[in-house]
Amino acid sequence: MKCLIAEDDFISRRVLSELLSPYFSCDVAVDGEETVTAFKLAHETKKPYDLICLDIMMPRLDGREALRQIRGLEKEMEIPANCEAKIIMTTALDDAKTVFDTYYQGGATAYLVKPISKAKLLAELRSLGLVK
Repeated sequence: MKCLIAEDDFISRRVLSELLSPYFSCDVAVDGEETVTAFKLAHETKKPYDLICLDIMMPRLDGREALRQIRGLEKEMEIPANCEAKIIMTTALDDAKTVFDTYYQGGATAYLVKPISKAKLLAELRSLGLVK
């Protein structure tokens, strides 16, 4: 399975890579524009991402806008809802408005607040049916 880690902070990228690499082939993006480009390229090569871990606060294009664009591209490509990428939003922001905007309105699959522990991440991956 394939995973895209979209995170502008080096340490956060490294931690997520270490936690996810036993389960996924991981690619990284450092901003929202790279994330959307990587998403498009993965579909063009017929090797889409199963999981995208998407930080909300990133330069050039934030995670909320990247999420909106990815979900829009999936609609354009007529990808059935059950085949869409699982997108876990990651953030240091734990306020109700951010959760509502990204999770409920934005189409995120899940939402995790940093720091992300192995236990929290694996529990979320299990609930999404990505790991056993």
